[in-house]
Amino acid sequence: MAIVKALLAPSILAADFTTLGDQISQAEAAGANRIHIDVMDGQFVPNISFGIPVIQSIRKATKLCFETHLMINTPDNLLDAFAHAGSDSLIVHAENTPHLHRTIQHIKGLGKKAGVALNPATPLVVLEEILPKLDLVLIMTVNPGFGGQKFLPETLDKIRRLSAIIKQKNLAIEIEVDGGIDAQTAPLVVTAGAGVLVAGSAIFGDKGGIDFATKKILSSIV
Repeated sequence: MAIVKALLAPSILAADFTTLGDQISQAEAAGANRIHIDVMDGQFVPNISFGIPVIQSIRKATKLCFETHLMINTPDNLLDAFAHAGSDSLIVHAENTPHLHRTIQHIKGLGKKAGVALNPATPLVVLEEILPKLDLVLIMTVNPGFGGQKFLPETLDKIRRLSAIIKQKNLAIEIEVDGGIDAQTAPLVVTAGAGVLVAGSAIFGDKGGIDFATKKILSSIV
């Protein structure tokens, strides 16, 4: 059996909300490894998505890991609430978290995995002091706030450099990518060093259906 070189985290931002639980179940059955939940507040990013009640509701649909990507201002105020709603890992943005070390401590204190996301223009150097404390770094391969955007190829070098740093320091940190990931771009980011792929429109918007789309991405990275 072929070994898939990365994990797949479908982003439910692109799902059909009228059948959200069923769509999550379909993605899981097709081979998804975790569920990516994009929380947007209309301030840090232009759009508004969903919040705590939705996470509480869909938690019943699957036992897969819920990673909650907080694209919101003042995320510290809501870490406890999102953790209690059913999130298994919490990802905050370096761009709007002024006391990042304290935020990561808070997440770890809740018993959750901690991740930091970087927008395309944010340099890796901002992670220098906090990197050993992290479980995951999320490299945004589009500018956050909208689904269905085109992958930014210049982010590949950023993934390569982060992968080299993690290997040099011998750290157990996942590199995740988010934005424009499909069967064409997935092999590129995996080759660069990514180990977790967030895909939204490519899974939930494919005319072939969720099972077909999920397997198409997974087969591209074996």
